[in-house]
Amino acid sequence: MIFERSLQRELAYTAGAVFMVLLTLVLTTMMIRIVGFAASGEIDPRDVLVLIGLTVIGYLAIMLVATLFVSILFVLTRWYKDSEMVVWLSSGVSLTRFIKPIGIFATPIIILIMFFVFVGWPWSNQQSKLIRARFQQRDEVSLLAPGQFRESPTTHRVFFIEKMSPDQGHVENVFVTSTEGGKVNVVVSKNGHIETHKNGDRFVVLENGRRYDGEPGHPDFRIMEFERYGVKIQSQPVVNTPTTTGLPTLTLLRNPTKENLAEFAWRAGLPLIAINLMLLAIPLAHQNPRRSRTINLVMAVLIYLTYSNLLNVVQAWIEQGKMSFGVGLVILHVIVLGIVAFIFWLRVRNRPLFTRAMFSRSQGA
Repeated sequence: MIFERSLQRELAYTAGAVFMVLLTLVLTTMMIRIVGFAASGEIDPRDVLVLIGLTVIGYLAIMLVATLFVSILFVLTRWYKDSEMVVWLSSGVSLTRFIKPIGIFATPIIILIMFFVFVGWPWSNQQSKLIRARFQQRDEVSLLAPGQFRESPTTHRVFFIEKMSPDQGHVENVFVTSTEGGKVNVVVSKNGHIETHKNGDRFVVLENGRRYDGEPGHPDFRIMEFERYGVKIQSQPVVNTPTTTGLPTLTLLRNPTKENLAEFAWRAGLPLIAINLMLLAIPLAHQNPRRSRTINLVMAVLIYLTYSNLLNVVQAWIEQGKMSFGVGLVILHVIVLGIVAFIFWLRVRNRPLFTRAMFSRSQGA
């Protein structure tokens, strides 16, 4: 039918524009946040682009839900604004007839939402955490930066070097201090290099330097000169302890703890939110052509935020044991579906959502 092709074509154009706007906002926000982490030393600056990409993959499902809802609402609101909807309704096309073309348009988007929330979301979270763990658990040599004091996360050592070769193989003017049993050890050297033994142990071998041992406040310091002095490099294995957000969906179901079931309820809730909001946008787009479209946009934002926050509340209740998994999985979406059906009934009967009598009673009260 003509109106179905016209509707689907305009929905596709609008959805593309809305998605690009949301993607730009998410990219900008994530870039500022992740670059801030890199500047504070929490992540490796070389991993910034990778982490931004992983974060975007994780949020794609949420962006697609918002894109679907806003694009349908925008298109139908414009049709009401330009009186196109009046033409279609007066020609015998009922409001419920819009469900089929909009459903056909939304089906691939909902499939993508399911893929990204069940597969992309846990995978991106797991990879992001692994990258952060590798950086936080790197060995002491990778902490070194010319002209900066760096404290080791595994020992009570503080390193300072003046120069370092690009391959981190040779260092010059090295200062190392450590605290053991209340005593301070200070090692100063002009040159040094990195050695790796056959058993895998790594050492910073300092040359032509001095070592000062003693307790602060006491004069009995020992001073030793050396030609070669090895400082073992401490390192930690990369331990990847997966959280519920990083567990694959099948793992959540195979290990049905409260936390895992709550996470699964949240993931399953996003496609259901997309379906309910898709249906809700059809009657919600109705408006007086003389009014501004801003009202519908504000309502869309409030409805989306309220719905998503309620889903988070249900997830927390399942995790805390205040609500069973079966009830929490469907109760919110069934209630919203009932509200959508009621609003459809009002629109089909050509009745307003709010009447003047309701406002006059509230004012009189």
